[in-house]
Amino acid sequence: MPLPDFEAWAIFAKVAETGSFSRAALELGLSKATVSKAVTRLEQRLRAALFHRTSRRLSLTELGRQSLQHAARMLADAEAAEQDVQAQSVNPRGLIRLAAPMSFGIMHLGPVLPEFLRAYPDISLDVALSDQFADLVSDGFDLALRISTLADSSLLARRLCTVRLLVAGAPAYFERHGRPWHPRDLAAHRCVIYSYARSPETLHFKHKRQGDYSVGIQGPVKTNNAELVLPSVRQGLAIALFPEFLIWRDIKDNKLEIVMTDWQASPIGLYLVTPPSLRPARVQLLMDYLAQKFAKAAWANAA
Repeated sequence: MPLPDFEAWAIFAKVAETGSFSRAALELGLSKATVSKAVTRLEQRLRAALFHRTSRRLSLTELGRQSLQHAARMLADAEAAEQDVQAQSVNPRGLIRLAAPMSFGIMHLGPVLPEFLRAYPDISLDVALSDQFADLVSDGFDLALRISTLADSSLLARRLCTVRLLVAGAPAYFERHGRPWHPRDLAAHRCVIYSYARSPETLHFKHKRQGDYSVGIQGPVKTNNAELVLPSVRQGLAIALFPEFLIWRDIKDNKLEIVMTDWQASPIGLYLVTPPSLRPARVQLLMDYLAQKFAKAAWANAA
């Protein structure tokens, strides 16, 4: 079986990206005729059209749309391979697209970025913050920080540390409502409900001797971002199950107290996640830098 026509696939991806044979030829440093012949050669090999062509418009066929993701990935992998080799002899440069959780990004990622940007002035960052998981491949991200229990996938994951989940509230709340000692006690308390959890209105705990226990909760606020309710919890209006990175300073300053210390919610991990493709040197630099910063943070536990 003959090898795939990698050049034609790369040219096809560039034409689809630019929406024009002429613009693709200009960006690739080729003649328009060479670009057109490569796409035609590929269509002949596939025995199907990849583009609808008119005198005014160029658009992908259904087959073209289905093929584009694979072609774009081949082109990106080839570009990454060249950049990775070149980076060994020149200063790393280029754009890194990074996805991260909202609160973690603001509280912990943002403060460590200036040092990286000063060290590598030719690298630029495009950072997207969201508590929903981004699709790294289809959304074009080079790297993501994720705080979760990761499911098996084709993505490559590097675990940095463990993050504990702690039930916490303000001293004023416990003075008025009492302290929960067992998970079943939470059913009678005002709890924050985190809507992105796998089972938002049910919390699961483990005890070394008493085993597992799950409890339904209710409360005044349901949210997809835990930082939103921190002011309410600090003022004694509710209690919540928080990741330690969000409240470690409040605990240190005695603004919040941890309860039910004999019971543990399943901890989550802080991961660096990348697509299953060759990693450019600039992305590896950022990964190593973030791993160094976060693996030994005050709120981090051994991975």
